[in-house]
Amino acid sequence: MTRPAVAIDATSLLGTTTGVGQVTAHLIEAVAARGDIDLRAFAISWRGRNGLGEQLPRGVTAATKPFPARLTRALWPHAPIPHVEHWTGPVDLVHATSFVAPPSHTPVLLTVHDLTFVRFSEMCAGDTLTYPRLIRVALDRGALIHTYSDCIADEIVESFGLPRDRVVRVYPGLAPTAGGDAARGRQLAGTDRYVLALGTIEPRKNLPMLVRAFDGVAADDPSVRLVIGGPDGWGAEAFADACAAAHHGDRVIRLGYVDVRDRRDLLAGATVLAYPSIYEGFGHPPLEAMLAGVPVVASNAGTLVEVLGDAALLPDPLDADAIAAALGRALNDPQLRADLVRLGHERTLRYTWERASGDFAQLYREIIAGDHG
Repeated sequence: MTRPAVAIDATSLLGTTTGVGQVTAHLIEAVAARGDIDLRAFAISWRGRNGLGEQLPRGVTAATKPFPARLTRALWPHAPIPHVEHWTGPVDLVHATSFVAPPSHTPVLLTVHDLTFVRFSEMCAGDTLTYPRLIRVALDRGALIHTYSDCIADEIVESFGLPRDRVVRVYPGLAPTAGGDAARGRQLAGTDRYVLALGTIEPRKNLPMLVRAFDGVAADDPSVRLVIGGPDGWGAEAFADACAAAHHGDRVIRLGYVDVRDRRDLLAGATVLAYPSIYEGFGHPPLEAMLAGVPVVASNAGTLVEVLGDAALLPDPLDADAIAAALGRALNDPQLRADLVRLGHERTLRYTWERASGDFAQLYREIIAGDHG
């Protein structure tokens, strides 16, 4: 059988890798491992393009040519130039993995991770606020939308007035986070008992609220710390202000960006993973914590209910007292902790990259054959 040639956007693999970059990297690795898809990874980046090949697994072509990223953003909403084939050569399908779809002579699959810029535009800044227009342009040019949860799929249908068959949900897999060094994680945290939070410090992650909730827990539990692993994003000042105002702000530990090894070790040593997000497109950190055998306190915000089910405590993200109560239970109730660990393990079995890569390979072939949209 002829291998279809798929151009896949790997721009998010360059520089500091955030959640989108991590899921894209695992997607590329998993599809490449199948061997039945000819993957050609492109990057819309002038400075970073020469390092793309180092980020790709064996068998994936690095398709790079010089072209300013800012110029593409200026051109694409108005004219279908340059086509992605400028970078990749002729392909059968383009998978744009992060909100922005390049013009192409072939079908386009556009991944939309969430609709923060529609639902909570006040939590967005910069280029993110241009996404609705860029998504609309891609739809007008015939793109099919992919997303990672049914909750977001329904929001996309409603927000863009689409027929349901223009939006496809494929669940992702999970990063291999089990097997970390718990002792090293505790050394990084500076304590034997800590609540861990992972993610960029930005408004929708709701970390100032977590600090306020932790303040209530810390008053009754002098041994516990709150450890934050993630880079600064837009709105980091509010987090700093919350720490300054907290009675126990000295027990809130900022680690900044953590690499794959540190992330795994921190999870292995954590007592609880906290993820009180206001809005998510999927929610990888809670599931990664479940893989590592760590009880999870997340929130009852949309997609997290779908993805985590009964395997986590899901308080209202806007209620500091409710978050504090959930944290207290997850820290101190042995039976509840054991139940959450068991249910979490069962939940993670739904999300594997082996399954996801097969679903994507099938979807690619169906789109190329004209069976979607």
